[in-house]
Amino acid sequence: MQFLVVGLDGDDEGAMDRRLAVREAHIALGDELLKSGNMWYGAAILDDDGKMKGSALFMDFPSEKELQEWLDREPYVTGEVWKSVQIHKCNTRDPWQFNRPKEFFESRQKGA
Repeated sequence: MQFLVVGLDGDDEGAMDRRLAVREAHIALGDELLKSGNMWYGAAILDDDGKMKGSALFMDFPSEKELQEWLDREPYVTGEVWKSVQIHKCNTRDPWQFNRPKEFFESRQKGA
């Protein structure tokens, strides 16, 4: 089952400190999930100043139970970074379309 997970950080004074405190563990778990095929794509959500304020992830798990098992150990959940988590079942059409060479994305960033 495919899921879009949107986690929004708290907006209190300590929010960025909490994010940075567990970011390395969050990225390490993300690498594990990419390798296993459970995470297809992830992105930081930015505010108008370019600072991180949340995350959006396209995930694929056999069931909602396995999705919940990931959330139960996700550092942004356990570290109280995400104050709001929305989960949407989704269906990514032709997910292989995102498999482009690194150079494709680098060339687009240079034009930005």
